[in-house]
Amino acid sequence: QVQLVESGGGLVQAGGSLRLSCAASGRTFSTYAMGWFRQAPGKERELVAAISWGGGRTNYADSVKGRFTISRDNAKNTLYLQMSSLKPEDTAVYYCAARRNAMPSPMDSDYNYWGQGTQVTVSS
Repeated sequence: QVQLVESGGGLVQAGGSLRLSCAASGRTFSTYAMGWFRQAPGKERELVAAISWGGGRTNYADSVKGRFTISRDNAKNTLYLQMSSLKPEDTAVYYCAARRNAMPSPMDSDYNYWGQGTQVTVSS
């Protein structure tokens, strides 16, 4: 079992930056692919970024490429999402997810464990 706890969300003005963190419990974190997903009101949950177990492979949604960076520190059991040049359309609840597989997937149904989410609100 893996427990995931997100932090770092908040209110920021357009053009600003935030860094989300996801702390994972358990000794298997380093063997799992990880992902950040988000869900805005009235919309389906969507992939933001995903990363392989060792960090060598990353995937990004087209809407965040060049603005967001996913990374992980396996020694600290922590996943990060650095968000820059934030836009109002980035407003959503952001979720951290773990997949019992070394490679990332864009499908939320491929992930086995989820955090409770953290709210990110970008004002115009």
